[in-house]
Amino acid sequence: MTKRRIRMVTVDMDGTLVGPDGQVSARNLAAMHAAERAGVEIVIATGRRHSYAMKVLRGLGLNEENGLITSNGAVIRTVGAELLGRSLLRRETGEWLCRQIGEFRRALLVTFDRVMADGDDTHGALVVEGAEELQGSIGKWMTANARYIEKVVPIEESLGREGMIQMMLCGTIERMREAEALLLTDPKVLGVGLAPLRRAEVRREGVEAPAVLPEAALHRTEYPERDLCIVDILPAGCSKGTAVMELAGRRGLKAEEILAIGDNWNDVSMLDAAGSAVLMGNAPPDLKEIAAGRGWVVGSRHDADGVAEVIEAALDDALEMPVMARSGKSD
Repeated sequence: MTKRRIRMVTVDMDGTLVGPDGQVSARNLAAMHAAERAGVEIVIATGRRHSYAMKVLRGLGLNEENGLITSNGAVIRTVGAELLGRSLLRRETGEWLCRQIGEFRRALLVTFDRVMADGDDTHGALVVEGAEELQGSIGKWMTANARYIEKVVPIEESLGREGMIQMMLCGTIERMREAEALLLTDPKVLGVGLAPLRRAEVRREGVEAPAVLPEAALHRTEYPERDLCIVDILPAGCSKGTAVMELAGRRGLKAEEILAIGDNWNDVSMLDAAGSAVLMGNAPPDLKEIAAGRGWVVGSRHDADGVAEVIEAALDDALEMPVMARSGKSD
């Protein structure tokens, strides 16, 4: 085991930082503030889009210069809403994906980056073709985001808008694994999680990408207790891990100085990219099975202040990690 000096902590939200009540506990918040006072940057890295993340983070008193990675790595802003970088899905890619998913399009939602200076979104940031199936799987989320959702039929007519960052499929775990398998039959689609692309392979806005790159990457999040699976479809090369390392590069930090905390499959690239990684105790069982082999520590649950426990140990110089070659690391 070894101890490392931590200068950045990257934390997932749902199932990690946020408890079952949808809020950040007092102990978790106190630990993050203590880290900031110690000169450690707290970076939130979430599958949520920026404005939906801020519904929880606004008012917590976090440093507004801290990084906020949203949409599973497609967008990097500060907590104060300054745009640092983003990756966009091409219209042609979106149109092809709509054809490729077939009957699963009933479970499709498209996200556009339309964040204003105050960190909120505008109407049309979320586009659906039909809401019935989505209401059945993520009804509370649909209600909470109703003022941002626009119905467009056919949904392809919305894809020419500026700022398309993400497509999302939602449903039961079995149904979404079928959708994922269907998409992965085409080599233009990457399964992201256990082999994230290197930072140099990310297609960033305004940068021409080599023609050999895949068009899209899949990021899966599963909640077995709710039989819910979300499959995010992002520009090829996007992941939390690549975004974390891009932000670290801006800060002049090395991977060894980063501690990552997450709970799900969409966190794998981030856990692998960081020098130290903790998987939450409430992670899916099949993900916990691979933790030791990848050099991750399994911590406490999200409903037991697991994030605070990890940060407190890091600040007390008591966080010990296995000494081993970390596989799948983003560079």
